[in-house]
Amino acid sequence: MLTKEQIAQRISKELEDGFYVNLGIGIPTLVANYVPEGINVEFQSENGVLGMGPFPTKEQVDADLINAGKQTITTLPGASFFDSELSFGMIRGQHINLTVLGAMEVSQSGDIANWKIPGKMVKGMGGAMDLVASAENIIVAMMHTNRAGESKLLKQCRLPLTGVNCVTKIVTNLAMLTIEKHQFVLQELAPGVSIDYVKGVTEGELVISNNCKVMEF
Repeated sequence: MLTKEQIAQRISKELEDGFYVNLGIGIPTLVANYVPEGINVEFQSENGVLGMGPFPTKEQVDADLINAGKQTITTLPGASFFDSELSFGMIRGQHINLTVLGAMEVSQSGDIANWKIPGKMVKGMGGAMDLVASAENIIVAMMHTNRAGESKLLKQCRLPLTGVNCVTKIVTNLAMLTIEKHQFVLQELAPGVSIDYVKGVTEGELVISNNCKVMEF
């Protein structure tokens, strides 16, 4: 099974030169640590930062520089800071080429639930609903199952939805899958993980790509 860092590393292969990318809270923030050589991307955070770099070392930490998840960050030369109005203008104006989000659940239709569990306190939805409503290229980074071993890739989401029919690709600790024709399509397997195992922990309808292969880093 993949570590959180390996999930982020695999997602980093989806980056393209010149992309503007929004990284959600959790595993997605790790993607900034694995930008391939020769690729220049601009990471945007909805709290008002454009030009985020990798996570800081202990010596680099500046408490005034944070992302939307309140984690300390670094910035690259040319980075800029602005208010929420301009930040969400970028998102709603569809100026973000790729959005990477965490999720509690994803359905086989591409619905995502990632902001609220009924009965539990939440700080708010953040920018997730704006991102899923505006973005055309959404990759989800998540664990394949919950702590009880139950699938998080479902026929239908059970938690309150963040967005409907919006997810294009999922990278879990077991596999990389796309969503096509209201089905999960298994494209890549984590090293050492079998197709049968992925089938056994995926509640939603799962089909196997003819080109399914072992994931490479």
